[in-house]
Amino acid sequence: MAQRKHLDDFLRGRIIGRLECGRTQLEVSEELGIAQSVISRLWKRFQDDGNVSRCYSTGRPRVTTPNEDRYLAVTAERNRRSTASDLSRQFSSATGTTVSRQTVYRRLGHIGLYARRPVRCVPLTATHCRLRLAWNREHALWTPQQWSCVMFSDESRFSLQSDSRRTFIWRAPGTRYHQKNTIERHRYGGAGWLVWGGIILGSRTDLHVLSVTMTGHIYRDVILEQHVRLFRGAMGAEFLFMDDNARPHRANIVDECLQSEDITRMDWPAYSPDLNPIEHVWDMLG
Repeated sequence: MAQRKHLDDFLRGRIIGRLECGRTQLEVSEELGIAQSVISRLWKRFQDDGNVSRCYSTGRPRVTTPNEDRYLAVTAERNRRSTASDLSRQFSSATGTTVSRQTVYRRLGHIGLYARRPVRCVPLTATHCRLRLAWNREHALWTPQQWSCVMFSDESRFSLQSDSRRTFIWRAPGTRYHQKNTIERHRYGGAGWLVWGGIILGSRTDLHVLSVTMTGHIYRDVILEQHVRLFRGAMGAEFLFMDDNARPHRANIVDECLQSEDITRMDWPAYSPDLNPIEHVWDMLG
C-alpha cells in the first residue's frame, strides 16, 4: 500500500507540473493516458488548497464502542432465545445508542455467536441415566454377528404443518450439543403421517405409512403380523426384535403376540432414541 501511495503522489505531481508549464489538460490527458475529468478535478483542487496528495478515508464511524459490544455479547449469551430485533431494542434502551438488526448480527458474528436452531432432546432423570449406562455396558462387547440378529424398529411422525414457530438461539460453532443450547421436549403435536420402519444388518423392512394414531391393535395386526413375523421366520431363534417403550408397544395383546410367534424382544432403556441407529434414517427422510 505504501508503494502504491508513493506512485499516486508522484503521478499527481507530474500532472500538476505539466499544467503549471502551460500544457493543456487535453495534452496531459493524452500523454499520460488519464481521463481529462480526473485531471480537471485535480487541477481545481490544487488551485483551491494547494494540495494534491491522495486523501484516505477512514470509512463510516463505528456506532458502538468496545464496551457496548461486550454488553451486547453478554446480553445475547444470557438470553439466547432473544431475536436480533429484541437485542437491538434492549441495547438501545440500556445504552441510548440505536443499532439495527444487521449491526447486531455483525457484532455477534465477530465474537462467534450465530443464530441457530437449538437441539431438541428428551429430559433424563438419574434413573434413566443409570439404566442407559447399564445397557451400554451390557452390550459393549457384542460382536458383529450378534448385532446382525437384531432388528431395530421405530416409528416417526412427519408433520404436515409448517414449522413457523421454530426458535433460534445464539450459539458459537462447536457448541451444538451443550446443555444450554438444547430444548427438552417429550411430545410433538400437529397433524401428520406416521411412518414405521425396521432395519437389520444387510436388510430392511418396507416403510409402512399410517394416517392414524398407533394403537396396540394396529401395532399387532399391521406391524408385527405383516413385517416382524416374516423376519423371525427367516432368521430363526437367534432373531432379536428391538422397539422402544411406547405404550402401544407394551400393550398386553402385543406381548401375547410376541410370545405366540416366539419373538424375543430386546430390553430397551427408556428415553433412549439416540441409541437406536434407525433414528438416522428419520433424519435423512425428514
